[in-house]
Amino acid sequence: MEHSSEREKGTDAVPDPAEGQAAPRDIRAGHLGLGVTVIALIVIASFSGPRWTLIVSGAFAAWFILALAVIHMRGGRSWDALRRAYNLTFGWGEYVSP
Repeated sequence: MEHSSEREKGTDAVPDPAEGQAAPRDIRAGHLGLGVTVIALIVIASFSGPRWTLIVSGAFAAWFILALAVIHMRGGRSWDALRRAYNLTFGWGEYVSP
């Protein structure tokens, strides 16, 4: 089994998500996902008007609220719960960047 030299040295330490702490790159992925979503909503609004824009926005809002409710029921509180729901909603931005 290989050991990570970065972890042994303590450089670029990333908190374990299992411990309830998201890594900084998760937040960046969430920001990227949110940015792509906003751009997509602008494109949708320019081509199809406010109806589909509101439908897509509502879908993302519903997913965020559902994620927040589940995290809250499982014991997540305060900013940690909001950050985790944000990452669940927009964290797919990690797959957009190279």
